[in-house]
Amino acid sequence: MPAISNYRGIIPAISCPFTPDHRIDEPALRKLASWLAGHEGVVAIMTNGHTGEVFSLTPAERAEVTRIVADELKSRCPVISSIVCEGLKDAADHARAAVEAGAVALDVMPPHHWLRFGFTPGHALQYFEAIHQAAPNADLVCHVYPAWTRASYSSQLLADLAKLPYLQAFKVGQRDMNKYARDIQAIREADASKAILTCHDEYLLASMVQGVDGALVGFATFIPQLIIDLWNAVKAGDLKKAMEVQAVITPLKDAVYGGGEPTGEAHARMKGGMYLAGVIDDATVRPPTEAPNAKEVEALRAAVKQAGLLKR
Repeated sequence: MPAISNYRGIIPAISCPFTPDHRIDEPALRKLASWLAGHEGVVAIMTNGHTGEVFSLTPAERAEVTRIVADELKSRCPVISSIVCEGLKDAADHARAAVEAGAVALDVMPPHHWLRFGFTPGHALQYFEAIHQAAPNADLVCHVYPAWTRASYSSQLLADLAKLPYLQAFKVGQRDMNKYARDIQAIREADASKAILTCHDEYLLASMVQGVDGALVGFATFIPQLIIDLWNAVKAGDLKKAMEVQAVITPLKDAVYGGGEPTGEAHARMKGGMYLAGVIDDATVRPPTEAPNAKEVEALRAAVKQAGLLKR
């Protein structure tokens, strides 16, 4: 039986607030988690994604972020933690630590050395199995990387993964609409019960109308209500309303992502936007990620203002 009963909706990949001296800001993280979980339409919260600057966190800090969020939310909202590792043993260690910290599901990112060297389907299946063996009661979520990378999963591999009984959802970010459509079909044909969640932060509407079940995106840590409104319009088949909401989102998207894919600096700009909107009180990012410059801040300010969210 799945550990999370409902993946269909919006799942924010939560940002990680830091103090000015780059420590995890526990009170701010608790406040952010509680605020996100309070939105109707948010069905879970994910820690330790790229938006959460996971690449800057030690293994102990990753577990601590999950502990803080899970403790704050308790039974209000389930917590997913990303596993961002290189090998079977460290992935198993991280999986056990995340579950001990309170995660009930694990988002499995491809090991990043695959980006350079590639992988075989057997490598991927072994990786998922090792994580499952380490945390047998946790759901697994398959994090699908862009098609242009060497860590991209084939449609056949996604179908094989969909047949794993412990894998419950797919976080899909192919950034190639032809492959995106083929992959959705392959997953549906393999097991239609598995949830498919877009993670195309930078073009939400275009990816939501492809027959998915919601979105698991870092952008939802900044503008959860707008993304919920967009998803509700798509579900209702109200294209006019969806386009109206997307028109408000687009300037925010452009100010954060700069017309490209998510990057470390995009996540820094997102924190800047969250600060301007009053979502967080400190936009500190950990080095070497760079804070937005004055021009970028002004673009964020204009985008936040047009959305009616400006507080600072």
